[in-house]
This record gives sequence, C-alpha cells and structure tokens, in this order.
Amino acid sequence: MPKEGDTAPDFTLTGVRNGEKHDYSLSEATNDGNYVVLFFYPADFSPVCTPEMCAIRDSEFFEFTPNVLPWGISGDTTYAHKAFAEQYSLNFPLLSDTDRTIAQSYDVRYEEWEGHRSIPKRGVFLVDPQRQLRYVWTSDDAYVAPELSPLKEALDEAIESRDLSTDASTDSLDPEYDEDPIEELE
Repeated sequence: MPKEGDTAPDFTLTGVRNGEKHDYSLSEATNDGNYVVLFFYPADFSPVCTPEMCAIRDSEFFEFTPNVLPWGISGDTTYAHKAFAEQYSLNFPLLSDTDRTIAQSYDVRYEEWEGHRSIPKRGVFLVDPQRQLRYVWTSDDAYVAPELSPLKEALDEAIESRDLSTDASTDSLDPEYDEDPIEELE
C-alpha cells in the first residue's frame, strides 16, 4: 500500500464535472502546482458515500482554495457519476475507475464486497505538487466515513510551510455528515 512520503501512482481517468466528461491526469494536475485530494469510495448513491460526497461538496475550503483539487473516484461509469452529481449538486470531478486498476494501484480494492466484485474501498490520499503522498487514510469497512481532521492538519502544515500558496485557512474543511443512522444494505 502506498504510504506517506511515497510517490503517488500516476493515472489518467475520465470523469464528470458540471455534467461534462473530461480526462483527469494526476501528473498534469500536480505539474500545474496543484495539490490533489483523492477520495476513493465504493459506489454512487450508497449509504455512506452519498453523505461523504455531500460533505466534500459543502466544504468551502476546496471552493476557495484554487490549488487544492478534490477528486472522487469509484468504479461507477460516467453516466452514473453524472446522475449522482446532478442529483446532489456535486461541484467537483467524479472519476470512473471502471476496471479498478487505479484502486488496485492505491491498494484500495475489495476482491468482493456484499456480493459485488472488485469494488473500491474507502480511502483518502493527499498528493502534493511533486506527486508525493502527504496524507493517507484507508478503511476496510465500507461503512466508515473518513475523519477529515487529519487531512485538514496535513493541508494546514502545507499552508504554514508555504508549500501551498494561499491565504485561506482550512477551518471550513470540517464536514457535517448527515446524522441519520446508516443502514447496511442487505
């Protein structure tokens, strides 16, 4: 599994943002001086993924910090991503890892989960402009949403060390997940 300090595996995936398909290249984004936050998740419209993606949408930090890019990655098609993004007004790219090779390269792929084969696990990776991993979080439990405060701390460290050129703070990165209990699919 890639760990903090490792070089992030490079990739280019097709994704959807604002209803349109585009190709997203990690190396192109980082070469342009951006930090990229990769949010791997099992599936669009699932019980934990929906509030997680909505919390990212509601996090003003990403909106007001132009060189920190959140990218959601799952095995869903761009058609599913488009419907998911439209239904929940998601304002960041959702990338389609339909053959799950990128999830595999980040070591966040289930062989089988609830009867589905080769589904991405939940994971968060902060990639800096040199394509180094500055923060890594993964879970084998698909029903556990990531705690974003350690990501916030890693971003704060980058801001304080001037690795990240912005006057913004990360105070608005603390997400508020839906308080409704999450039921497992049967």
